[in-house]
Parts: sequence; C-alpha cells; structure tokens
Amino acid sequence: MYYRYNDINLYVEFINRNKNKNILILPGWGETFNTFYNISSYFKNYNIYIVHNIGFGNSKFPNRDLTIYNYAYVVKEFIKHNNINNLYVIAHSFGGRIASILIGKYNIKVKRLVLMDVAGFKGKSIKTKVKEIIYKVKIKLFKRKRKEIFLKYASPDYKALNENMKNTFKNIVKENLKKYYKKIKVDTLIIWGEKDSITPIKDGKKLNKLIKNSSLISFKDGSHFTYLEYFYNVNKIIECYFKD
Repeated sequence: MYYRYNDINLYVEFINRNKNKNILILPGWGETFNTFYNISSYFKNYNIYIVHNIGFGNSKFPNRDLTIYNYAYVVKEFIKHNNINNLYVIAHSFGGRIASILIGKYNIKVKRLVLMDVAGFKGKSIKTKVKEIIYKVKIKLFKRKRKEIFLKYASPDYKALNENMKNTFKNIVKENLKKYYKKIKVDTLIIWGEKDSITPIKDGKKLNKLIKNSSLISFKDGSHFTYLEYFYNVNKIIECYFKD
C-alpha cells in the first residue's frame, strides 16, 4: 500500500490478517520485505506493516535532500492516516533512528518496542578515526589522486547513492538521537550481536541504560544481522515479550 505526503510516495508492505494487533517493522538502510520474511511469516496473530524506507524498495526518492526527520515524519503521518492502534514496533539498525523520533519526539503510542542492533549514536570508532586521519594525510600528499583515494575509503553504501541520497546519508549519520532514545518510556526489548562491527555492542549497553524500562539480550556470535542469523531464537524471544 502507498501513502503520499507531498513529494514522498511511501510504500508499506501490508499483510492483513484481520487481527486487532499490529506490528510495524522499521527496516535498516536498504532492507525491504524480503529481509523480514521470517518475522512476518512467524507472527500470524498480527497484521504486519513493513516500511520500505524512502529510496529503497518501492519507495522512490524525491529530487531533494532529506533528513532523518523527513523519514520519521512521513511514517508518523502514515500511522495517523490509517488509524493504526495496538501497535508493536520492531526496528533494525537505521529503523531504530526512525523509532526513536516516532516515540521520543512525536509520542506515537506503542504497546511494546523491539530495537535490534540500532543506530543513532553520534561518535566514531578508533578504527574509523584512524582511517580518516590516513585519508586526510594521503589527500594532502597526493592531490591528483584524490578521487581514487576517496573511492577506496568511502563506505560502499555511500558510493552507491545518487547526489541527493549522498547528502541525505550525511545528514542522517551526523544526527545524535540520544535525546529521543532517552525519552522512550514504553517497555523496550533490545537485541544485539556482540560481534556487530557496524553498531557495536557498547551502543546496545548504552541504550539499555538510556531507556528506563528496557532489557538487553545479546548473542555472543551475532553480527549486525542477529535477527537473520538466529531467526528462530529471536522470533521466540519477541513472541514471549509481546505476550508479556
């Protein structure tokens, strides 16, 4: 189903099971319905809404730069427009950024919240800082090879984007959403992979301290995609959590 807000045409995969409980899935950057097949097929007692983030899947990117607030606002309006109540939210990676704003800023009412290896904390790892220092030094030494060096050190996600999306990507990653995570009062389950190299486990522990009513479950050998690597375990844990 599509929801149009100004120049943004948001696509949301809707699985209607005629139930009075609804799960909203907020995927990571570049993820779509297929990534969440195991979750959507497992929770048969819920209607499922899977957001196709703007610029991915069936949600086309507009001809302008966006911020994380644009992403969150259009989802908020979609929820309001469709009068979705009894809402349970599952967010992964980039989806956590949207969830933090929906709940911490816009006060969207949620029954339960699941945050899996989410993003939104400003700050860089030592490894990233070292790479940036090396990059800057090489730029000064080899000005003629600037493009070649950039392509070597730029993120694969970043390189694949058009100009508007590149600017949007930069807008998003520089936002520190700690203040919104801190305002979340709903019971929250945090799931994390201890070998996550994209959003490190220290972020999960930090989140656990920020959100008052939260619990953290980590998987020793899990990466950034714990919900795919341990889909049976994760689904059972979320099922129990939703049932209180």
